Amino acid sequence: MEKIDLHIHSNLSDGTLSPKEIIDEAVKNNVKVLAIADHDTIDAYTKELFEYAKEKNVILINAVEISTKINKAGIHVLGYNFDLNNDNFKQKLSTLRNARHDYLYSVAKKLNELGYILNVEELDKIEAVTKAHISLDVISNKENETILLKEFGHIPNKGEFIETIMNEGCPAFVKKETITPKEAAELIRNAGGKVVLAHPVAYVYEDNLTDKDILQIVKDMKADGIEANYIYYDRNNNKIDEVEKWNKFANDNNLEIITIGSDFHNKDGIHPEIGFINENKEFNIKNEILIQQLKTNE
Repeated sequence: MEKIDLHIHSNLSDGTLSPKEIIDEAVKNNVKVLAIADHDTIDAYTKELFEYAKEKNVILINAVEISTKINKAGIHVLGYNFDLNNDNFKQKLSTLRNARHDYLYSVAKKLNELGYILNVEELDKIEAVTKAHISLDVISNKENETILLKEFGHIPNKGEFIETIMNEGCPAFVKKETITPKEAAELIRNAGGKVVLAHPVAYVYEDNLTDKDILQIVKDMKADGIEANYIYYDRNNNKIDEVEKWNKFANDNNLEIITIGSDFHNKDGIHPEIGFINENKEFNIKNEILIQQLKTNE
């Protein structure tokens, strides 16, 4: 059965595979339709990549994952099939990426004061540097082993480090220039794209949001849909499958588009791989209908 995966990260964001390698992996995993949704960057989408996807008989949908903030929660907004040449859209994404680098230096200062060592020069070379990059740099550095063991009792994974050290209310928290989910949605729509709330399940477990909170965010965004078909792993790598719940949420609230995404970054033996090939899970996805809803340009 041909698969669809609309949330994959490349090495132009915080993933490990190049855009072409993602297409190769998709072909190997029998994924027919895919979208690379890097954080605040659309640099993956070159003419060469579209040609390569066509050669491999893969339908490539352009996408982006915009990081936003509302109250104390970090909300991710997915955009699909927008105009890649929209100047305002590209300029705003560039501003958000630059804010990430200002954030890098500010958070590095706080982490240094706490006793952690970072390779800031290497991190600064990453165009869309994220908390995940910074966290991974810290926990992978042998020089931080002693302080990590003292603080955590073990070497934490990157999510645990972020939620304990870097998020709001934590010792290395730094407020980053950002936009609201509503502003991100307007930005995507003004570029002709479709707006989807990424992984709502995550906000319940990471930010203690209620279903009512999430519905209000969806309404404020005037979202076209949500990413209901998503397998979530918490900071301790416990698997949480609420796919049925969020599909019902979408249907009950008349959301037109229900997307599916692995949120693939790298093969770690735990999280879903491209096309969910390592998950014993069947999704009720009609590829043709979803493609039509997103109005892809082949």
